[in-house]
Amino acid sequence: MNYKVSVIIPTYKRSEFLTRAIDSVLEQSYKNVEIIVVDDNDPISDFRSQTEDRIKEYIERAKVIYHKNITNMGGALARNEGISVASGDYITFLDDDDVYEEMKIENQLQYMLDNNLDASFTNVKICNITGKLIDYRDHKYVTDLSNGELLKQHIMHHLTPTDTYMFKREKLIELKGFDDVTMGQEFRLMLKAIVGNLRIGYLPRADVIQYIHDAERISVGKNKIIAENELYEFKKNYFSKLNNSQIKYVKFRHYSVLAVVGVRSKEYKLSIVNLCLAFLTSPKYFFSEIFQKLRMNSMN
Repeated sequence: MNYKVSVIIPTYKRSEFLTRAIDSVLEQSYKNVEIIVVDDNDPISDFRSQTEDRIKEYIERAKVIYHKNITNMGGALARNEGISVASGDYITFLDDDDVYEEMKIENQLQYMLDNNLDASFTNVKICNITGKLIDYRDHKYVTDLSNGELLKQHIMHHLTPTDTYMFKREKLIELKGFDDVTMGQEFRLMLKAIVGNLRIGYLPRADVIQYIHDAERISVGKNKIIAENELYEFKKNYFSKLNNSQIKYVKFRHYSVLAVVGVRSKEYKLSIVNLCLAFLTSPKYFFSEIFQKLRMNSMN
C-alpha cells in the first residue's frame, strides 16, 4: 500500500455508464487509489449537467477528483489532462463504459513491482450489454519481451487496449502522454513506450471487462475509415522492421478491419471489397481468423 495508483476515467456523453466504472475502482482489493474523472463534455451541454448530477455524491464523499475540461478536447487530450492532475506513483486508465474486476490493480501493480517495470499490459474480456462474454483478447503471440520483438508484435497485432495499461507516472510524463489523434491514441502511446526503450511487461490475465453497446461509439462511419487508413500509412514507417510474412499480416489485418467497419457502418460495398482484398492478401490468415471466430462463438 506504499504506492498510490491513479485511475484516469475520461467521460464523454456516457454518464449512464460512468458510475459503474467508478464503483468498479472503489471495489478494488488494492485501496491506495485515486480516481480522476475527466469530464470532456461541452460545459453548456446537457451531457455535462447529467455527468455532474450522477457523480455528485462521489465528489461530496471525496471519492473522486472531478476535472472539468473547459471545452471538448477528445480522448487523447482528456487523458493527458488526467495525467497532469494525477499524483499517483503509477497511472492506469479506464474508459467510462468499462469496468475493472476486483483484483485488477493489485495484480498488475504487484507484477510491475516484482519485475521492476516501467509499463505493462494485460488481456481483456469483451462482453455485450447483458454481460455475456463474446470475445477474449490475449497476446499469446508475445513470447519475447525485448523491445525489438514487442515492436514487431505491436505493429502486427496492437498491444492494446488502454484499459489494460499501467505506467510509472514519471515515465508516462517523459513520453508526453497521448498523441492528439482521433483514433489509435493507445497504439501510438505503446509504440512510444517501446521505441523509448521502457521496460515493458505482459501479464497474461484479464481483469478488465470491455463492453460493446449501442451508445456513442467511434468505431463506425467515415471518420473511422479515414483513421484506419491513416494508421496503416503510419505503420508503413516500420515495415523495414518486419519480414515479408509479417508485412502481409499487417495488410491482411488492415483490410479485415475495414471490412468489419463497412458492416457496422452499413457500407456493404466497402465491406465486400475489403473482404476480398483480405482473402487475396492471405488466404491462410483469412481462414485462420474465421476458424478462431467460429471457435470463440462455439465456446459462448
